[in-house]
Amino acid sequence: MDIIHEPTYQAAVKVAPIVESHFMKHLSIARENGEDDLAVVPNARQVEKIIDVAFWASLRKEEGIPIRISLAFLPPSQAGKPLLFEKPIRLTPQLLTKLAPGVERAGIHIGVWHEGDDLYVWGTTIRLPNLCFVLDVSEPGLLVVKHRRAAGLGKFTNVAVLRGDQVKIVNEESGLLPDSPLILQSLLGVSTSCIWNNGVNVLIQIAVSMRAHKRGGILLVTPSHSDAWKNSIIHPLQYPIHPAFSGVADLLKFDGKSVTEIYWQNALKREVENITGLTAVDGATIINDRQELLAFGAKITRARDAAVIEQVALSEPVEGGDPVLIHPSAIGGTRHLSAAQFVHDQRNCIALVASQDGYFTVFSWSEQRQLVQAHRIDVLLL
Repeated sequence: MDIIHEPTYQAAVKVAPIVESHFMKHLSIARENGEDDLAVVPNARQVEKIIDVAFWASLRKEEGIPIRISLAFLPPSQAGKPLLFEKPIRLTPQLLTKLAPGVERAGIHIGVWHEGDDLYVWGTTIRLPNLCFVLDVSEPGLLVVKHRRAAGLGKFTNVAVLRGDQVKIVNEESGLLPDSPLILQSLLGVSTSCIWNNGVNVLIQIAVSMRAHKRGGILLVTPSHSDAWKNSIIHPLQYPIHPAFSGVADLLKFDGKSVTEIYWQNALKREVENITGLTAVDGATIINDRQELLAFGAKITRARDAAVIEQVALSEPVEGGDPVLIHPSAIGGTRHLSAAQFVHDQRNCIALVASQDGYFTVFSWSEQRQLVQAHRIDVLLL
């Protein structure tokens, strides 16, 4: 006899109406803009059930290994060429646990749809409609609600992050604040480019890859028209690159004629991993705004005659994550302090800092506030 599963995870009850409202808003805007292939919005009760089942499944292990899965709310008719079960199976933590080993690879989604008041798993898919509701189980007790971008390109847009009883709702308005860096605006969907070979989209891929290697690291992004950044680096450089390595930069010139887009995306992924692997080396990795690699293992120093940085405005793009003034060392230690000093001295540069514990911070200069901003964006990179 089937057991009817009622939600008991209270964070799911709390976040479900907010998630439904978010998707309703974005689907309405997309329709007004004439976009097609749009997803169906799950109602709050359906969102609640999906999150609840996924949460309890995340606390289980299959053959001693924690599960990592992605669930998508859509009918098979919107999935292109899906892998279909002969009969839909009721959505339960037990089912997700058993399926997990076969669907844990990136890009594979477990398809969930409703029949009356019940939710069922109908199979798997690698294709999703625009703005499709997706729930990622990233690690035990950590769930991320996200949606496929309307353009269908780049990283998915995160909506909410649930870690145990803690809920963080992404605040899209954060990207509208003065002097917000382009990487933050793009992650929040404020200035999204539909082009894969867009420099900001590539920088997002670098950030995701930096966070994934879990060794920590610093990436400095400098203007290609100036060498002033060298005044904030100890010389001689540990590992200077000459001529500048242009593996990523060359791929950004892709015109769609010489190779297929799939081939190009795979090539870009390899080049991105080539660069981000170097960020695990002690010291900073340096690229310019054309994504050309200039050096790695570089030691940051305070520029001559520059003042010692005393405070930064730390913010997080979530509800309640308004800027607070703190000393940069309070964010994460020496690595963050040196990155903040670098941006303080080289104000046309940005610094990306990954911590070993998964936190990720972008340092940029605010002309309006005349200080360094520290944007903690790991909630957007999950």
